[in-house]
Amino acid sequence: MRLIGERDGTIRRTAPWVRYGAAAIATATAAVAGATAVEPESAWYRALRKPSWQPPSWTFGTVWTPLYATVAYAAGHALGTTTTPSQRTRLISGLVVNLTLNAGWNRLFFARRSPTAALADTVLLDLSNARLISQIARTDKTAAWALAPYAAWCAFATALNASIVRLNRSSHGSTTRARISRRASSCRVTLPGGGRLLR
Repeated sequence: MRLIGERDGTIRRTAPWVRYGAAAIATATAAVAGATAVEPESAWYRALRKPSWQPPSWTFGTVWTPLYATVAYAAGHALGTTTTPSQRTRLISGLVVNLTLNAGWNRLFFARRSPTAALADTVLLDLSNARLISQIARTDKTAAWALAPYAAWCAFATALNASIVRLNRSSHGSTTRARISRRASSCRVTLPGGGRLLR
């Protein structure tokens, strides 16, 4: 753990395994929290119109795994360069906000089935990335550069999310929810006795 100096307010460096371990646990927690909400095979998601340039579904898991690793590395590395309690507090707060927004996107997009709310979340995530990188770069350029691929992929995800929102909004501003509902209704078959079956 870090110890605050009694006279000048400086903090002693935490052991590397503590810094990197804490960063890895926090990042893994956010990754798992977000992943549990992902449903790429759901009827709702498959019914969404998507841009032609969207990567295949398997790409996202392949890309996110190393990106989460770089976030954990950058966080652990940057924590080792803070020299005052206020620097450390700001960095930890920024990381918590960032990881919360990261996990929240999956919840809003898949669990809440709201691409519009998810778009607002990912825009905030982009702003959080920019602020976090700028903050870390003041004391740790290595960690700041390590976050660059993560920020770039999040920006790409924002563009993809925005395109999905645009493609699934009719001229009257409605989303695909009504269209999906109509599709589900058209698949119902009435059985003898009043029962129904989905084709």
